[in-house]
Amino acid sequence: MLNKIKETAEFLKAKIGGEYGIGIILGTGLGGLANEIDVDHSFPYEEIPNFPVSTVEGHSGRLIFGTLGGKKVMALQGRFHYYEGYNMNEVVFPVRVMKFLGLEFLFVSNASGGVNPDFEIGEIMIINDHINMFGDNPLMGPNLDELGPRFPDMSEPYDKKMIEKAKQIAKDNNIRVAEGVYTGLSGPTLETPAEYKYVRIIGSDAVGMSTVPEVIAARHMSIPCFGFSIVTDLGVPGKIIEMTHEIVQSVAVKAEPKMTLIIKELIKTL
Repeated sequence: MLNKIKETAEFLKAKIGGEYGIGIILGTGLGGLANEIDVDHSFPYEEIPNFPVSTVEGHSGRLIFGTLGGKKVMALQGRFHYYEGYNMNEVVFPVRVMKFLGLEFLFVSNASGGVNPDFEIGEIMIINDHINMFGDNPLMGPNLDELGPRFPDMSEPYDKKMIEKAKQIAKDNNIRVAEGVYTGLSGPTLETPAEYKYVRIIGSDAVGMSTVPEVIAARHMSIPCFGFSIVTDLGVPGKIIEMTHEIVQSVAVKAEPKMTLIIKELIKTL
C-alpha cells in the first residue's frame, strides 16, 4: 500500500513541480468551489496511477492544483465512498497521497441529514467532532509506521483554532453557521426514521456517508482538519420527507457560496 501511495505521489510531483500545503475534499453538490481556484494543473482521476474513480452523480472526478485565498491548494472534486464498494484504504488513498505532496491542512465538506431539531434545511454546520459508525476503520490491518502511530490520538479530530476562526469569519459576513457532531454511516440507503432517532440519541447533530474515514487518515498523519456539513434534509420527527439524491444536490448547491466564502477567508489566515 505504501509503495502505491508513493508511486502516485511521485507521478503527480513530476507533473506539478512544488508542494501544495492545503488539501480540500469537495462533497456532493459542492464541487463549485473548484471554480474559485486559479488552476495550475487538473487531472481526471482515471489518468492518475492507482487512483480510484468516483462513480457518484455530483462528483466530477478531478484532482485540481492551484491557488485559493493566496495559498497553494489541491482539491478533490469528487470523493470516494465506502458504499461504492471501495475498501477503506481506497477511500483514504488520495489523502495519503496528498501527505507526500506537502499536505499541512485538510478541509472536508459533505452533504448531510440534520438530526438536531434546531437545524433548518440548508444549514451550514461546522463539524467539531464525529462518531464512526461505518463498522470499519482505515487504520485496520498492519500500521503504516511511516504515516503515523499504531494508536493515534483523536482528542481533537477537528482543529479548534480553525473552528473559532471560521465562526468569526461567518459572523463578520452575516452568515449563519451551526456547530456540531457528524456521524458517518456506510450507506447507500438514506436513514430510516428509527436510525435518525438513534444517531440523535447517541449525540449526533448530522449524519452522512463520508468524511470520517478521511479525517481519521489525516489525523493519523498529524494533519489538522476542518470540516463542513451542509444539511440537505431533516431527520427530525415530523419533518422527515421522501428524499432523492437530486434534492440533496440542489440544496447543497444553494448553500455552497456561503461555505466557499468561509473556506476562502479561512485559508487566507493559515
